[in-house]
Amino acid sequence: MTGGFTVAPSFALQIHKMGSFRRPRPRFMSSPVLSDLPRFQAARQALQLSSNSAWNSVQTAVINVFKGGGLQSNELYTLNENIRRLLKSELGSFITDYFQNQLLVKGLLFIEEKVKLCEGKYSEDRIDVLSEIWDHYFTETLPTLQAIFYPVQGQELTIRQIALLGFRDLVLLKVKLEEILPLVRTNLPASIVQMLLILQSVHEPTGPSEGYLQLEGLVKQVVSPYLGLCEDHSFSGSTCLLGKTCTSYRS
Repeated sequence: MTGGFTVAPSFALQIHKMGSFRRPRPRFMSSPVLSDLPRFQAARQALQLSSNSAWNSVQTAVINVFKGGGLQSNELYTLNENIRRLLKSELGSFITDYFQNQLLVKGLLFIEEKVKLCEGKYSEDRIDVLSEIWDHYFTETLPTLQAIFYPVQGQELTIRQIALLGFRDLVLLKVKLEEILPLVRTNLPASIVQMLLILQSVHEPTGPSEGYLQLEGLVKQVVSPYLGLCEDHSFSGSTCLLGKTCTSYRS
């Protein structure tokens, strides 16, 4: 709330007439009396500054993690406390969305750049780099993100699921792995198979997306026999039209 606080003359007159009949009430309610206004505004401004400081520390830590850095001693405790403070503020309901649509996208750009550096190299080299990137993401980055956002609970998708879906869509599906896999089938690192199976285990709550079905096509190349989501499906935008023979899908 940034504008000044005004009281209509008729409402102010009613307050004056009420006098001692006005019930006592706690300070800093949504409609403070004029005598409370300076303290109300000061407290609100202090809360906003505290929220900004807390959120800036979280953003800085998350981006540092994506760049390959770690957390300092006792930093995780401070970040968890900042997250808890933010959850109680006006920003609380936006934390998951901001992580998914801003922080995660920005962080994964650093990983995507590493993948792009391998374009034009031999297929084996590109697979090896992707394998190393996944290993670090799965064993270092992902657990750290989960630890930072541990206080965020009860969302439709967990921080872990959001981070895995982001890796799938913003990193893996841009590698054109479907062209590389047939060339390296005999020398495929185990971590690539692990990556595909773990990413396949994450389902969007809205149902199978185009990205999920693209991933399923990659899994079919490394797992045999393979029972997929459906034997026949087609796309209409990002909607999957399921064929007659499908396995059960659980979100």
